[in-house]
Amino acid sequence: MRKIVVGAFTSLDGVMQAPGGPDEDPIGGFEHGGWAVPYFDEAMGEAVDAMFAAPFDLLLGRKTYDIFAAHWPYAAPDDPIGTLFDRITKYVATRDPAFDPTWQNSRTLGPDVVARLRKLKVEDGPNLLTQGSTELLQTLFRHDLVDELYVSVFPVVLGGGKKLFADGAAPIALTLESSRTSPSGITANKYTRAGTVETGSFEFEQPTEAELERRRKLT
Repeated sequence: MRKIVVGAFTSLDGVMQAPGGPDEDPIGGFEHGGWAVPYFDEAMGEAVDAMFAAPFDLLLGRKTYDIFAAHWPYAAPDDPIGTLFDRITKYVATRDPAFDPTWQNSRTLGPDVVARLRKLKVEDGPNLLTQGSTELLQTLFRHDLVDELYVSVFPVVLGGGKKLFADGAAPIALTLESSRTSPSGITANKYTRAGTVETGSFEFEQPTEAELERRRKLT
């Protein structure tokens, strides 16, 4: 069995778009590309190393694949991430049936991404780790395909842009397995699935007349 693991850098308001540079993804007029770079410190580098420690294949949306394919194959030969990404399998979600990925060890998921991922999850092999890929993430969340999340929250508010979660995600409860805060203020968190969402109430056992009236006004 393989897990789908989400790796994401987000702002405090949940934006994932273009953390690495101003030209990475200016779609939609996004003006803050590179917002993660000033905060990236040694502790955050160690958190990334921990995310990459277990064997994995990459699971990427088409736009993120194009960003990675234009960068990592050209990294220095001694760059550990570039060497790792070059070697492992890259699965690409794309709507273009004619797309033929040229980066070595890359393959497309085909026209039915959800069915293909469900099949991959029951096969033997390393986990499937996402990076970026906000559009693909919405599909994963909507179809309840995510098993673990590494979410690093940066101390910045961006006000708009592509977000980690959108409306329509399948409700799930999560367990915070680990959390560390870097000197620059990044909080790196690992979450695993904890079952269904449970609810409770802070209300009085017997609601007040004022509360009952408030509820009536909501209908």
